[in-house]
Amino acid sequence: MGDFMTISSRSAALAAVLLASVAFPAAAEPVFNRIASFPVAENLPADKDKLSVSSAEIITATDDGNTLIYSDSPLGAIGFIDITDAKAPKAGGALMMDGEPTSVTSSAGKALVAVNTSESKAKPSGRLAIVDVATKKIENTCDLGGQPDSIALNKDKTLGTIAIENERDEDVNDGKIPQMPAGDLVVFQVKNGTVDCGTIKHVTLTGLTGVAPEDPEPEFVAFNGLNEIALTLQENNEIVIIDANTAEVKTHFSAGSVDLTGIDTKRDGALKFSGEAKGVLREPDAVKWLDDNRLVVANEGDYQGGSRGFTIFDKTGKLLYESGASFERAVTHIGHYPESRSGSKGVEPEGLEAAKFGDIKYFFLLAERASVVGVFKDTGADPELVQLLPSGISPEGAIAIPARNLFATANEVDLGKDGGTRSHVMIYERSEGEKAYPQIVSAEKDGNPIGFAALSGLAAVPGKPGMLYAVSDSVLGSQPTIYTIDASKKPAVITDALVVKRDGAPAQKLDIEGIAAAADGSFWLASEGYSERLVPHALYNVNAKGDIKAEIALPKELVANEIRYGFEGVTIVGTGDDTTLWMAVQREWSDDEKGFVKLVSYNPKKKEWGAVRYPLDKTESGWVGLSEISAEGDSVYIIERDNLVGDAARLKKLYKVAISELKPAKLGAELPVVKKTEAHDFLGELKSATNGYVLDKLEGFTFDASGKPYAVTDNDGVSDSSGETLFFPVELSATN
Repeated sequence: MGDFMTISSRSAALAAVLLASVAFPAAAEPVFNRIASFPVAENLPADKDKLSVSSAEIITATDDGNTLIYSDSPLGAIGFIDITDAKAPKAGGALMMDGEPTSVTSSAGKALVAVNTSESKAKPSGRLAIVDVATKKIENTCDLGGQPDSIALNKDKTLGTIAIENERDEDVNDGKIPQMPAGDLVVFQVKNGTVDCGTIKHVTLTGLTGVAPEDPEPEFVAFNGLNEIALTLQENNEIVIIDANTAEVKTHFSAGSVDLTGIDTKRDGALKFSGEAKGVLREPDAVKWLDDNRLVVANEGDYQGGSRGFTIFDKTGKLLYESGASFERAVTHIGHYPESRSGSKGVEPEGLEAAKFGDIKYFFLLAERASVVGVFKDTGADPELVQLLPSGISPEGAIAIPARNLFATANEVDLGKDGGTRSHVMIYERSEGEKAYPQIVSAEKDGNPIGFAALSGLAAVPGKPGMLYAVSDSVLGSQPTIYTIDASKKPAVITDALVVKRDGAPAQKLDIEGIAAAADGSFWLASEGYSERLVPHALYNVNAKGDIKAEIALPKELVANEIRYGFEGVTIVGTGDDTTLWMAVQREWSDDEKGFVKLVSYNPKKKEWGAVRYPLDKTESGWVGLSEISAEGDSVYIIERDNLVGDAARLKKLYKVAISELKPAKLGAELPVVKKTEAHDFLGELKSATNGYVLDKLEGFTFDASGKPYAVTDNDGVSDSSGETLFFPVELSATN
């Protein structure tokens, strides 16, 4: 077949998978759901600072499937996780490797670890370490003669291979290749998990490629059942097939190029999937065999290419399937598209795993920048996307354990020193049931996905139960958008997108954090503001077509004391001339007593401003602020949260304040303090919704036209975030 059946038809087919109901009859195929997440910082040695950078990168499992082992490059260690009870993983500690572990595999109670010991990129060196898993001791090492990358064992674990990358220095000659010394491949014999160093053979790879043939850059290796090794030369855009028994190259072929259509090609604060890129080199990273003849590659790119998808070849180089932009577009439908990477390599598919669960063959595609895993059924012909799984930030490696119906990902980014989430290992189980994720997806509009990110405020569609509005924040600063959500579907569906316009063009300098829908079809939007970036703190009145009809700047009494963290929600209280907008200010401004923030009022008819003071809860670390305000009945409901994630999160609550308490004083005068009552604690839901870590940004809450409450999290546009958007109905007690 050719490179495409067509982008639009394939994207539509994938969208149909995502938009389908998650309910399955008893006879349906099992699904994968995350059952646990493990922060690898729990494995930090006692003599290390608790904020030391640690990372799970390449991951494997012992033969019994009860222990996960991962490489931790920044720590210089391998880590162990006891998953005897997969739903309650336990720290197994770390073993320092006196070098940089780049990859790991396991056999017969041993861990085989590729360790980079290079003095510099110009003087590469490395070794293979054989570790006893039970004692966590290094039993032996073998010199590899260069800097190692990927390691793999054959089916019966009698042969092993390591890609010796001798990676290029991106600071030398603008990173251009060739850069000596050249990389190669090593093959060795394995017996009962141990390696006789004397069996190591080097396979010369020079002179094979059309790109820098004198400098092969080996990246990833995999065995088929015939003891043939597939090796990617990523920067050289080449795939090599080696006979492991003879340590000789059998064949090689270029990974070729792709013409991409229906992609976002500009980093511009907008999601527009109408661009194209011609002749994009695939530059594959990971490779896995689907059988003894077919192999699949993840086209991450690293040098001059990266085609945003995956490709299936046979071992002669014949193209069997090309995903084109279809995978990336499917990722867009669940809000995981990283707009900040549009000008580069998009979602960057990097890692792969392949395994048979029951009678079904799967392969798993890891998108580094989208922090998501595509689960594909290998049909023998065109693969079928069956799920998209949420992962941690930047999934790097994965391991399938079919005997236990388990699958795990290693996610490399650690933001602990910045107060963010730590690197995590995520564990999934295949079983009968419903897909827990995604909880919200988008439909297509005009033949393209409705791109969404950073949902930061919710409001009811007047008179339409189950229908809501949401807004995007500054992540899409060049495309401020009001989304329509059908919350009656499972998952909820974004059915339409209305761009906010000024003089007929998408409005600039907005950071929409709150939305209120008026009965006449117009909207009130609260923009948080960031004066250092010329984004004003303001209210906007927008008509049903998205046109800004009025821009209300904050009065000088407020602006004089501004800080970056401004309005985080807006709601409407009252009717007629008494209609008042109430806005929640996220954090204390310079004139606020510590521990108190303002709820600000504005009467559009009278053009009068006022405010009250709201008392914040206290926490031991991080900061506390408000994220939403929504009126229902005789109260306004307010999200109050800390800025902490994962195990550190302590405060994600909903409070209510009686409308009778909202008696604003004039700005500049002494402001009355309102009384608040706890209405709901979200921590339990945020922990159990998809069994991931607690997300920090619970930012949207409202009641639909029937009075049913909903909440949503802000995924920060998949920037230093796992990209997950949780959207869920909230069960309030009868007293609330």
